[in-house]
Parts: sequence; C-alpha cells; structure tokens
Amino acid sequence: MRDAKNHFADAIAHAQAHEVNWTRDPHTEPARWGVHHDDPPPWNRLFGPVRARGGVSGVILRRGEVLCEWGDPARADLTFSVAKTYLALLAGVAQQQGLLPDPDEPVVARLPGIGFDSPHNRPITWMHLLTQVSEWEGNCLGLEDTVDRYRQVAHDPKPVTGVKGSARPLQPPGTYWEYNDVRINQLSLALLHLFGRPLPEVFREHLLDPLGCSSDIDWVGYEQSWVDLPAREGRPARRVQSVPGGSHWGGGVAISARDQARLGQLMLDRGAVGSGDQSKQLIPAGWIDRMGQPGELAPFYGMLTWLNRGGQNFPGASERSVFMVGAGGNYVWVEPEHEAVVVVRWIDSAHLPGFLRQVTQGLQTVSG
Repeated sequence: MRDAKNHFADAIAHAQAHEVNWTRDPHTEPARWGVHHDDPPPWNRLFGPVRARGGVSGVILRRGEVLCEWGDPARADLTFSVAKTYLALLAGVAQQQGLLPDPDEPVVARLPGIGFDSPHNRPITWMHLLTQVSEWEGNCLGLEDTVDRYRQVAHDPKPVTGVKGSARPLQPPGTYWEYNDVRINQLSLALLHLFGRPLPEVFREHLLDPLGCSSDIDWVGYEQSWVDLPAREGRPARRVQSVPGGSHWGGGVAISARDQARLGQLMLDRGAVGSGDQSKQLIPAGWIDRMGQPGELAPFYGMLTWLNRGGQNFPGASERSVFMVGAGGNYVWVEPEHEAVVVVRWIDSAHLPGFLRQVTQGLQTVSG
C-alpha cells in the first residue's frame, strides 16, 4: 500500500491543502457550519443533533483493495446528503425483498395515510421521489416542502429563478426536477412504513453487516420525527424515529470514510458482495444500473446520485462516474473506468476538480 500511496501523494496534498472552511466544531462556531442558515425563519435552525468533525480524510480502493488512505479514515463524521444515496440503496433492498416490485407504482397504492392522499400527491411514484421529480407538497416531520423550493446546489446547472423558501408554483409530479430535502425526508418516511422497521435497523442488517462495516455508524432523526408503527409480521407496535436523508437540519448519518468506501464498492460490484460461491446479491444488479442512469429532466442526476455525462459536472472523472455528494465537501466517487472507489471528506468543493484529475492520473499509473 505504501508504494501505491506515492502515486496519489499530489492528490492527497491537494485535498489537505483545500479543507472546507466550515468550523470543525459546530457547537462553538454554529454560524460557520451547515446549510440551514440559508433557510427562511423559522426553518433556519437545527432540529436534530450534530457533532464535531475531523479534518480532510479519504480512501482509494481499486478492485476492492485499499491503495491508500489519509487523514483519519476510521472516524465517523456526518456525511450530509451522501445519505440520500443510502436511501436509494435501501429502496433497492426493498425491491430485492419483494416489497417494492414496481418503482413506477404510486406510493399511495401501498401506503395510504402517510402524506400521498391529496389529489396533487396521489400520482407520485417511488421513482419520482428517487429522482427528485416528485413535486410532493406538504409538511414532513415538521418541515414544509416550500422551505427548499428554489433551492440551488453546487452541481445543478440550471439557474435559480426565485427566492429560496417561497412558494414556487408546483408542476405535475414527474415534470419538474428540484433538489428538495423535505421531499427526501418524505421518501425516507415512506421507506420506513414500507419496511415496517426503522431504516437504521434495515441498513445495518441488510447492507452494513454483510459488507463488514464497523459498528461506529449512527443514523438519527429530529426531535419531532418520532412516528408510530403498527404491529406487523409478529413484531409489536413501536414508536420509532424517522430519519432524514442528510443533515440539513441536523441528524443524519455519521460514518467513516472506510465504510463509505465499502458502500461505494457495493455499487461498483452492482449490488453483490463476495465472489464465486460466496457471492450474495444484496441489491438487484439492475437497480444499481438504474441508479447510474440519467433522468430525462436532469441528465446530470440518477437515482439520488450525481452523474458526469459529458464530463462537465465533475471534470477529471470519467463520463461513467457516479457520485454520492454531501454538503461540506463530502464525496464518494464510483469510477468504473478504473474499477475504483474514491472517498474524500471535507474538501472545498471549488477545488474538487483538481483532486479528481490527480487521482485519475494516479489510477492510470497504477493501472498501467
């Protein structure tokens, strides 16, 4: 591993020299941490717990083997919207288990009474939610969907045409793409009811443990996100916490760079873990393939993943690359061209292209 690390020394130095300007301790400098500050009152605050972060860290895998690590790759830090991709993976687990046979089915068909019953929301399908074209309308876990209308995010090329948090006129479900964290939380709530179990439990049992991930992974919700699950399949009724697909308002997933890399490897391996007779399909291969396919309305986006078609969104990465992206400079890069998975945490996103180019050069050298 030491020899391989030399091929990536410039990339690692570049990342470490361009740490995001967020404070490392949100409790002492809350104004220099997070993305909730841009929301209109009363939504510009945290509803769930947060934690101090480490410095720039990362992992590079090739063909499942660790080529190099830097920083503190075992430290579990919040990963913000990388957790959105985890929701897509969990939806794939639901399909593997027969709970979600048709993602183009309206959510209300299986789950009435959880926020999809209005005339506007009834046509919304699972695929609409997974590709951020649902235009879902309502209040989820105490947050109005309007808070994230007119949202601008770094890798969305379309210009903002209104004031964030104002009531942009809604379009029919499936006809308009918008990055909206409240709607993602509504997807998470729907998956909770679909499984009939807390998503962190499903995540641990069906993905983390089979992948050999550490026990130091936490996924928590908001102070007001407790819901009642009815008794089901021999399990008693429970009061459980619905978890968000990020840390916009606190909560979310805390995970290490190493464990992020394991989940990225699952995507690279098309949902399978192990090899030969020991191979097990955790998620259907076709589901993983669909996660990396561009949407008609947003060719830069798949199923809760960011894409690089045309090579413009993530210069330096191949056009086949798939990215999990979280605020604060959190990236998991699945690179099929080199059979590689790259995790980098807490990098200033303005300097990401330089890192990608240098990693690609290192992968080309190692491959050559």
